[in-house]
Amino acid sequence: MTKALIIGGGIAGPVTAMALQKAGIDSVVYEAHETGADDVGAFMTIMNNGFDALHAIDADKPVLEASFPADRAFFWSGSGKKLGEAPIGGGTAGAYGPHTIKRAELYRVLHEEATQRGIQIEHGERLDDVDTDLDQGVAAIFADGSRRKGDLLIGADGIHSATRVLIDPEAPEPRYTGTVVLCGYARQAPVDPVPGVYRMIYGKRVFFAYTTAPDGETWWFVNLPRPELSKAELAATSLEERKRQATALLRRDRSPAAGIVEASEQIRASNGYDIASTPRWHAGRMIVIGDAAHAAAPNAGHGASMAMEDAVVLAKCLRDMPEPVAAFRAYEQQRRERVERLVATSAKMGGTATPGPMKRLIRDMAISKRLKSGPRNTAAWLTQYHIDWDASCTSQRSSIADSR
Repeated sequence: MTKALIIGGGIAGPVTAMALQKAGIDSVVYEAHETGADDVGAFMTIMNNGFDALHAIDADKPVLEASFPADRAFFWSGSGKKLGEAPIGGGTAGAYGPHTIKRAELYRVLHEEATQRGIQIEHGERLDDVDTDLDQGVAAIFADGSRRKGDLLIGADGIHSATRVLIDPEAPEPRYTGTVVLCGYARQAPVDPVPGVYRMIYGKRVFFAYTTAPDGETWWFVNLPRPELSKAELAATSLEERKRQATALLRRDRSPAAGIVEASEQIRASNGYDIASTPRWHAGRMIVIGDAAHAAAPNAGHGASMAMEDAVVLAKCLRDMPEPVAAFRAYEQQRRERVERLVATSAKMGGTATPGPMKRLIRDMAISKRLKSGPRNTAAWLTQYHIDWDASCTSQRSSIADSR
């Protein structure tokens, strides 16, 4: 049986392991962190296409049970004017609809599901180098000097991927998007707890959004335009300082945003990054997937769903093409155009969310006009992507072509 070494135990890692297992391929997941991964305080939305990918490997139910539906958005301007409302996903929610979940909870659920299926996940294993000078296969060399040999190596180790650089030392660095993303939680927020919806506020200075979890807690995020912060600066910033930074940009808005921030018991900060295009996804018996290959800014809310798609499509290609190089080529042919389109779309949305003062009125008028015209299937190419597990890898059609 083929054995895969999977580097990274975030989202793409355990999903890839489960998909490979269904394809008849053994694997071990190696996670650098002792108990989890970076950015565990954030939350995310999983869209229909993400659940569709999980359904292909019978892993959708535990994630559905751990998340909550929020499939509609209400939009306001910073002056307090309601701009309109629309279904999340442009009216193309699909069979599942969007669900919201904390990143740490998603990690827990995926790890538990993988472990229950007999998949091995080893923590505290940070990739340092690889040995490709073998008759067959590849060896991962970890920071403690230990080695693990496999038939192929899959880098699912996120936006700061070590695997990406080992594949191509000239690979582009993640691009800082110019914003620090704050995610916060408030149990006593000064808002009516309306479940199942997001409130989107296009403020005078920043974009702010919030939703209500089933237990009544308010979950929110805001994009703060500021210089990139080091890991030390991110770790050292106090809760009160993060509140001060956010409310300074929210107080001019006629909205509950500043009050929500001030009522928060927890705020997590992270730099916003993306990778517009990685020229080389694979070399020999190594490949990168998910954020390691194509990180998108969080504006479109599809990063996790794309990683899940990647995992299942790659497993199908390896199932149908036992030679890794041929499988990697088929995988890239199917995935590159789709994921790079997402990266570009998400970057554009970020620019719309935080414009300069002169563009604010035009932006609000355009949003209101678009919402009044009713939902359009502009997001169909994203949310309606379907993976047929039983079909051959080469028969999977391009999502771009499907949407036209």
